[in-house]
Amino acid sequence: MEYELMIGKDRAVSLVQDNSIGKLIKPLSREIQLFDSYVAGTGYGDAEALVALKVDDKLLLKREPDNRFDDNAIAVLDAQNRKIGYIPERDGTVAARLMDAGKYLTAKVIRLEEKGSFRQVNISICLVDF
Repeated sequence: MEYELMIGKDRAVSLVQDNSIGKLIKPLSREIQLFDSYVAGTGYGDAEALVALKVDDKLLLKREPDNRFDDNAIAVLDAQNRKIGYIPERDGTVAARLMDAGKYLTAKVIRLEEKGSFRQVNISICLVDF
């Protein structure tokens, strides 16, 4: 098997060549777990999206620097870009600074807890390192 390293403008990729599968491009990236948290403000998010969540679902994080309640606001979205809620203010400062510096953060559902009519969504925040 032959390997070739190619550095692109936006990220590095590894080119793998194998006679049986041809050329296959794989990103040289890894997820580094930063911290665990929960999703705040789920009562104001998309109710259907909240009900549809499952453990291990990947979530998107979107920075909202113009949020009138929190300068470090980070919205938590499902795979269909429906808003679930927000990273809590106590955890948002570090994550917001990383995102503002151009780092790509993602989240994953690690636990769902039913508390009466309330559903708590616990997540793991990861830095995607290229």
